[in-house]
Amino acid sequence: MVTLSMIEAFKTSMMTLGFKALSGILILIIGFKVVNLIDYRLNRGKNFIKIDPTLKSFLSSATRMGLKGLVVITAILQLGVQITSFVAILGTAGLAVGLALQGSLSNLAGGVLIIFLRPFRVGDYIEGNGHAGTVRDIGLFYTHLTTPDNKAVIIPNSGLANSSLINYSEHSERRVDFDFGVSYDADIKTVKKVILEVIERNELILKTPEPFVRLANHGASSLDFKVRVWVASENYWDVFFTTQEEVKEAFDKAGIEIPYPHMVVQTQALDQPSK
Repeated sequence: MVTLSMIEAFKTSMMTLGFKALSGILILIIGFKVVNLIDYRLNRGKNFIKIDPTLKSFLSSATRMGLKGLVVITAILQLGVQITSFVAILGTAGLAVGLALQGSLSNLAGGVLIIFLRPFRVGDYIEGNGHAGTVRDIGLFYTHLTTPDNKAVIIPNSGLANSSLINYSEHSERRVDFDFGVSYDADIKTVKKVILEVIERNELILKTPEPFVRLANHGASSLDFKVRVWVASENYWDVFFTTQEEVKEAFDKAGIEIPYPHMVVQTQALDQPSK
């Protein structure tokens, strides 16, 4: 039999529960806004800006997620969940979530390895896990690249931490390799002289190490020259394309032929029937 006191107790319990639920929701809403504000202020703080961009992006991501986790825990405790019960539930849930999110945890471990071992930094141009681009951000779980044609590529940190990659920006200087083929009628010394003159006119090509120009192969229809020059890493593509064009123009002026395949088509007239 339901008594008046039981109804009053139920109303009181529901009001208390509703108040706690409303408080928890408010904590989540206000807490997330405060976290976003802290993250905004932190990223634009004078001292934080001076931090290495690679470490900066990782710390920002870790701080943001850590504070949001704290807000969620506070909201749950506001509902009246006891700490001991919450810890037990959290432990059980953590085990289940850990098993379900093994990939994400490996990405987190990969992010930590990348930050401490520094195989690449923000701003480096890298190639790894089947993609190539400039590193824009290293987060807790993913690394963001931008390709030369401005595509965004998001790669799991575990893929970059546990596989081979190429960092084209690691060193300040890079070698540019060329292959030039000329006719067998061309004079070897003249060819080398023309190529070296092109190299000497290009101010972006370094004087040391000394440029390398040598005959490398007697091809089926051409003499093949290997050319190697050193440049600052940021000038690699400028030198690569400019040298290709200037060597062709210099060969034309010097009368040096660049062989190319020829196809001779012969036709045979059919006998016409006599009338």
